[in-house]
Amino acid sequence: MFSSKQLVRLFVTSPSTWNTSKNQLAKLRKKTGYTFANCKKALDMHNHDLEKAEKWLHAEAQARGWAKATNLGGRKATEGLVAVLVNKNHGAMVELNCETDFVARNSAFQSLIQTIAKSCISLVPQVCTNGNLLKKEVLEGGRLGSIPGPDGKSLADHVALQIGVLGENMILKRALLVSANENILLSGYSHPAPQQQSEIWLGKYGALVAYNTKDKQPLSESNSDFGKKLCQHVIGMKPKSVGNPETDKPQENADDETVLIYQDYLLDPETKVKDVLDETNVEVLDFARFECGESDVDDAEETAARAQA
Repeated sequence: MFSSKQLVRLFVTSPSTWNTSKNQLAKLRKKTGYTFANCKKALDMHNHDLEKAEKWLHAEAQARGWAKATNLGGRKATEGLVAVLVNKNHGAMVELNCETDFVARNSAFQSLIQTIAKSCISLVPQVCTNGNLLKKEVLEGGRLGSIPGPDGKSLADHVALQIGVLGENMILKRALLVSANENILLSGYSHPAPQQQSEIWLGKYGALVAYNTKDKQPLSESNSDFGKKLCQHVIGMKPKSVGNPETDKPQENADDETVLIYQDYLLDPETKVKDVLDETNVEVLDFARFECGESDVDDAEETAARAQA
C-alpha cells in the first residue's frame, strides 16, 4: 500500500505531468530568451501558467535591468550602432551605444535599435511641426528615452531591460527626426552596409540626405538611387554644409574642403559634387551624418544647429 505522501509524490512526478512541464519550459524559454532556471522558477511560482510566468519574467528582468543600469551607468560606452530608417517622406536616424563591439553585433542589441528607430519615425508627425518644407528635430536624454515603444513601455525601459540581459552599459545617445513635403525625397544609408538588407540600415556610420530636382519636377527611380550615393559621399567625405556657389568659395587644398558642392565626388574623385548635381539636375537641400561614438563637441553642436535651421 502507498501512503498518501507517496501517492502525491507519484502523481507530481508522473511521466505525463513531467512531459507537460518540459513542454511549457521549452515554450517559455523560446519565447522569452531567459535562462531555463529562471523560466522554471517562473512556472513553479505561477502553477505552470505560461502567461503569468511570462509577465513575471519580464517584470523581474525589467527591475534587474534598471538596477544593473544604475550600477553600470559610469562605464564608458562608445561602441554600438547607428540606425537609419526612411519611410516615404519621413526619416529617422538614431545612435545607441554599448561598451563592446561584441554586444553591438548581438542580435538582441540590433533588434533593440531597430525598435528604437521604428518608434522614433512613428513620432515624426507629432514632433516635426514647424512650417518649413523640410522639418527636423533632434532628440536626446529624457525626451528621447520617454518615447513609447510598440508595447507602450518607454524606450528607456527597453534599453534598461537589455542592459540586464546583455550585462553592458548602454546609452541611447540621440535621434534625428525629419519630415519633408511631397516634392522632396529623403534617402538613408549606413556603413558598413548590413549583409542582409532590411528597411532599416544598421552600421557604424549613418547619413540622411534631403534633395529634389532643380526644376521641381517629379523625382524618378534613378534619383532615388542617386540619393543613396549622396549618402555614401556624406559618410565618407564628412562635409559640414551644403554650400552656396554665390556666397561660398572653394578651399585651395581640396583635402581641406568641407563644403559639399566643392568636394571631390567620392565615387568619381576627378569630378566635383557640384558638377554631378548639375548633370543629374538634383539639388541637395540638407543632410545629416552620425558617427557612432563620436565625442567631438563641435559635431554635436553642428547636428543640433542644422536640425533647427
